[in-house]
Amino acid sequence: MSYHIRVRAGAVIIDNNKILLTEYNDPKRGVVYDLPAGGIEPNESIVEAVIREAKEEASIDIEVGPLAFVYEYAPHLNSEKFGNTHTLVMMFDCTLKRGSIPKLPLKPDPNQTGVKWFPISELENVQLYANIGKQIKDYTLKKRNIELLEEHKLLVGIT
Repeated sequence: MSYHIRVRAGAVIIDNNKILLTEYNDPKRGVVYDLPAGGIEPNESIVEAVIREAKEEASIDIEVGPLAFVYEYAPHLNSEKFGNTHTLVMMFDCTLKRGSIPKLPLKPDPNQTGVKWFPISELENVQLYANIGKQIKDYTLKKRNIELLEEHKLLVGIT
């Protein structure tokens, strides 16, 4: 599929000063980590995508909270290091539902090798796909969420 800008959605899940990351053995970069995230599918809301991606990549059920931050990858500004698709990733502050335990799914994404909790204090030392460890750590210290306004949940106010 061809995109002008591909929209992805994902989960920032923090519990007991640890963050949940998915682990990959990337053929070009070795072992790298990422937040559970992926592309939004046709006829899927961004919140539905966050829930689906958390289930697919970490076998968990989550509650999706407010928008935590937005990450942009612009190929022309980054020597196409992650390919040539301009991508916008919306990451949401999420919590695990009671009894949900993260684990590698039965059918993981290609190259996915694990799901792990990492101490927030060590995040800058972890190799993430996107080099945003410092920004995630800063976010956990001073959350400044943005409310997601969903048209289908807005009250009709026309008089």
